[in-house]
Amino acid sequence: MKVTVIAAGSWGTALAMVLHDNGHEVVVWARGKEQIDAIIKTRMNEKYLPGIHIPEAITFTTDAKAALENSEVVVFSAPSQQYRSVLQHFVDDGILPNKAILVNVSKGIDMETLETVSQITARIAPNSPFVVLSGPSHAEEVALKLPTALVSASSSRVAAECVQDLFSNDFMRVYTNPDVIGVEISGALKNIIALGAGISDGLGYGDNAKAALITRGIKEIAQLGMAMGGKGETFKGLAGVGDLIVTCTSMHSRNRRCGILIGEGKSLDEAIAEVGMVVEGAYTVKAAYALKNKYDLDLPITSQLYQVLYESKNAREAVGHLMNRTLKHESDEYATGLDAWT
Repeated sequence: MKVTVIAAGSWGTALAMVLHDNGHEVVVWARGKEQIDAIIKTRMNEKYLPGIHIPEAITFTTDAKAALENSEVVVFSAPSQQYRSVLQHFVDDGILPNKAILVNVSKGIDMETLETVSQITARIAPNSPFVVLSGPSHAEEVALKLPTALVSASSSRVAAECVQDLFSNDFMRVYTNPDVIGVEISGALKNIIALGAGISDGLGYGDNAKAALITRGIKEIAQLGMAMGGKGETFKGLAGVGDLIVTCTSMHSRNRRCGILIGEGKSLDEAIAEVGMVVEGAYTVKAAYALKNKYDLDLPITSQLYQVLYESKNAREAVGHLMNRTLKHESDEYATGLDAWT
């Protein structure tokens, strides 16, 4: 198949290499001429995936029309805040291939519209099959062909299984899932919790604190996800707890690295600048906080992170607030069964 990858960041480049390994014709499009020229010349993407050789057969271009022509699958790896404008541009220019499967691999929620990428796609390109590919995955490890498992989620079983076959090989195993919203919210909100895990590390707190944050974090992710129509089982799987674990514990995670810098005393802007790449969680905090209010949910970790990042609240004070909240039962199920508890 001909597959077009949109954006030449670390994840887009790594997935392009997987697709090439699987025998597909791969074209990578990006706006930056200087970046594309350097990749063509050196066969390296030094800023985003240093030290990894990119096969000659993968085409890189700044010509969107040529990149998309006759493409059967379009993989969007641009930051989630850019997805709406990029897709709208392709539709307005009439260059989005008819019936091509659109696959999103970025993880976030649009800050302006509070839409997930599937919701944006349904509005702008309603006739295009949509799949979200997500799960515990660092581009650096995928590029080295280390074992990785992902989830292909779509309302169309045919589209989900097509993407499953497209990416699966000896080092990448892909499962299917019909719960698009659940997978999207899992991928987006895990970045918030990873920022919190990094802040905890930066403050010098230990493994106990991080384990508590991860565990209570998956509860918040599931709360919002189910309020938006996601299924509870999704949050226990690869896209949920799996992606949360890898993002909260690895130094490959730019969200965790950003959080560490904030915990050490840097401002959000300073931390993002030092990371040097897009930190999706910084934007998702705003969207998740707005959605929390929209659905009238109690998401204390999300609320405290929003205050730390955007209302100048001291991080240690935020932790103190979380630790000193009114004592409660671990789950609503326990709380509603008190009459039978003796």
